[in-house]
Amino acid sequence: MEKRNIGKSGLSAPFLGMGTWAIGGGSWWGDNDDALSVKAILTAVEQGITWVDTAPIYGLYHSEEVVGEALKHLDRDKIILSTKCGLEWRHESPVLHKVVDGVQVYRDLSEKSILEDVEESLKRLGTDHIDVLYTHWQSPDFSIFPLEETVSALMKLKAQGKIRAIGASNMTADLIRGYCQYGELDVIQEKYSLLTRRVEKQLLPTCKELGVSIQAYSPLEQGLLTGKVTMDTTYPEGSTRNSNPCFQPARRAQALKLLAGWQDLCEKYHCTPAQLVIALTARMIPGLHVLCGARTPEQVLDNAKALTLQLDGADAVRMKWDVDAISSHFRPQQVDAAAHAASTFLLIFTDFPARTGRRWTGTAARD
Repeated sequence: MEKRNIGKSGLSAPFLGMGTWAIGGGSWWGDNDDALSVKAILTAVEQGITWVDTAPIYGLYHSEEVVGEALKHLDRDKIILSTKCGLEWRHESPVLHKVVDGVQVYRDLSEKSILEDVEESLKRLGTDHIDVLYTHWQSPDFSIFPLEETVSALMKLKAQGKIRAIGASNMTADLIRGYCQYGELDVIQEKYSLLTRRVEKQLLPTCKELGVSIQAYSPLEQGLLTGKVTMDTTYPEGSTRNSNPCFQPARRAQALKLLAGWQDLCEKYHCTPAQLVIALTARMIPGLHVLCGARTPEQVLDNAKALTLQLDGADAVRMKWDVDAISSHFRPQQVDAAAHAASTFLLIFTDFPARTGRRWTGTAARD
């Protein structure tokens, strides 16, 4: 199975990873069957989804505990394990992040807090190292938590062998440069979907320049791109979907029309809309890693089919044009023809070996 590099770390993994936020439970997700959650993680690895992502904040430690239980039944060397640091509720800090299940959670990117976070995560996960450590949210005030101190702590952990790659989430282009200036940055984790594409414009150029990989979270846009949502679907008070612009009537109608227009492709590839969306998302940005959450083995198996779904180049180009047509960043009348030609070539080029069984030689191919 093809693997994609994780920055310059020397680590690599198939493009599809497993997110475990929902496994943590809590008010966001409700109660879970932990034994079923463990089985879901084991199923993911069996299917080739070997990057497992968690965080202390997911269920206030519970997600890490469940992942740790699953790791007891796996070959640790075959897993890419990522977790996060920088959100704190053991003590107060000057920066309140938000209240989670009645607990006040703070941002703390000091060296002391990061080192403590990692030691506790290692215990909960039952491992001696973390493959990728992300800073979960960045400091809004670097006079409180200087970026140089944060990166220094991460570099210290890497030198000690406790982490193997440095990541950061919820970033800006300037912060990416700052991490690289003071140390290293291998990967960023950002919200990205066919409907939410700020990464392409705001972060991708800097990542390409500095050799930083991107891992997308929420690629199915909180379920909107699964094909299971209708215009009549409602959500309880307090659900983040109610404040998500993509769920507002006009944008939701665009998304549903987009999926309806791909029904023939679902039939052609014998797949669900969600699988089609995941497969296309993985091709939108070269080298992109895609993180999909799951709580049950059945959900894992559903996601996993995207790993082996080989889109024809022409179909991928058609879908990308459809996505561009409804994107605020890529209005049809504003699209540069040369840029579209380049993206079309890229989508066909990356599909060439799969379709022909031949290696690209640099000359035009005729099928």
